[in-house]
Amino acid sequence: MSYVGPDFDPPQPRRSRRGPLTVALAALVPGALAGYVVWQAVGDDSGGGSDRAVPASSSSAPGSVSPSSRASASTTDDAKPSRSSTPAPSSPSSSSKPAASGSLKGKVIVIDPGHNPANFRHTSEINRKVNIGTNWKECDTTGTSTNAGYTEARFTLDVAHRMRAILEKRGATVKLTQDGDRSFGPCVDERARIGNTAHADAVVSLHADGSAAGNRGFHVILPASVHEGAADTRPIVASSRDLGEHIAGLFVRETGSAPSNYVGDGTGLVVRKDLGGLNLSTVPKVFIECGNMRDTKDAALLTSGAWRENAARGISEGIVGFLHG
Repeated sequence: MSYVGPDFDPPQPRRSRRGPLTVALAALVPGALAGYVVWQAVGDDSGGGSDRAVPASSSSAPGSVSPSSRASASTTDDAKPSRSSTPAPSSPSSSSKPAASGSLKGKVIVIDPGHNPANFRHTSEINRKVNIGTNWKECDTTGTSTNAGYTEARFTLDVAHRMRAILEKRGATVKLTQDGDRSFGPCVDERARIGNTAHADAVVSLHADGSAAGNRGFHVILPASVHEGAADTRPIVASSRDLGEHIAGLFVRETGSAPSNYVGDGTGLVVRKDLGGLNLSTVPKVFIECGNMRDTKDAALLTSGAWRENAARGISEGIVGFLHG
């Protein structure tokens, strides 16, 4: 089964490993395809990527990048999977169900916008190692960007703000791990701690990938079962998978984007044990890589305000579906 969205290239041929989860996601495609008839590509409102972060000052004009910052770019701790990332085992999914309606009053949702627009000014601070249970990782990184310099940090904050508006309208209490109001970070261990301290009903960490051109699509990262040092994800593995499956299904429906053609074997789900934000969480939590900033077609989507609104709605409705069971 191939997933085809607006101007979306079919995934590359791969070994046949389709499970019920893939079928469940595919069930959403007819509805998504119906939406394509009225979906129109919108022009970039911000610029297009670099394989590593291309930091830009938050006060810079869209698309502007400090040339000296390119050398200090780095791959994100809690965002960039490799081709060796372990795919999520296929399992029946509720992601084909539409999000439940109803109030979110009494629910606490934490949104974690990946990185910080000012991280590049604080390289020594963000390079400090923190313990994530399985090993030590950098406090944070600068993230990636499109070729035209639209940074991942700007993207994640924009989507976070749109999600907050949607979810607060439904009655939820929404907290952000950072709102561009810090000089750097927070570190990945603190990001996890913010969700834990809030006793969040759901936490979503927002990212965009920095993979090779031609690699397209989104994927949701789920916590592996980890019990090492300060990390013990065993109590949240099942609930986090449920959250991730809901988000993946609704993201397809609202954006028309396809699951990643380079990780996850077409399921849109990947399990990882090397991310501090997941390892140290004690509440249901997932990451979502909304697309690949280094691919021009994905970049055209990520830099579109209209598409980001759809992305925010898809992720938010996935959370609603998860919370209403």
